[in-house]
Amino acid sequence: MGLKEFFFPKKRDFLKMLADQSEKTLSGMRALRDFMKEPSPANAGRVKEIETEADELRYLLINELNRAFVTPIDREDIFALSRAVDDIIDYGQRTVEEMGIYEVKPTFYMQRMVEVLLGATENINQAILALKKPCPAILKYLLRTKKAENHIEHLYHEALVELFKSKDTIRILKIRELYRHLSNSADRCDEAANIISDIVIKIT
Repeated sequence: MGLKEFFFPKKRDFLKMLADQSEKTLSGMRALRDFMKEPSPANAGRVKEIETEADELRYLLINELNRAFVTPIDREDIFALSRAVDDIIDYGQRTVEEMGIYEVKPTFYMQRMVEVLLGATENINQAILALKKPCPAILKYLLRTKKAENHIEHLYHEALVELFKSKDTIRILKIRELYRHLSNSADRCDEAANIISDIVIKIT
């Protein structure tokens, strides 16, 4: 770091970087939805490609965060929100990867959970975009995310009840793990909503 940058540090737009990351994650969840409708190698590859791009955006954000003297919101909140958003698509990509390993086709419940997950991710993205100029609408996005997470948990338990009717133990173990990944992705949406709520309280 040169003297000029030390005394006059470059202003970094962390809210835009968070928005870029959340929009990339949203693209990844749309690709996951497409994969659940048509589980082709091309659609699986698209999910992996976007997940990798999302990881790169998170790396850039964290690198800039480590170099910044001043941030528009608490750096701990920026880091935690970026991590939660990253985990959303990570669990989605892991689902696709393990479906290939286990040779499992999308089930009705996987498709439904991903549809609701996509809606939750859309609301997280809208809430992050709204952080630049917080308004009452942001609470609407957070509430919708909470409702989506509850819906996914309901679907998760419903799916397990149906799954355990099977006598195929190996299939049960495989699919239960995939359902758990999608449930974990929903938990990260909920975590992101909680972090955004904390940020809003601090800056308003």
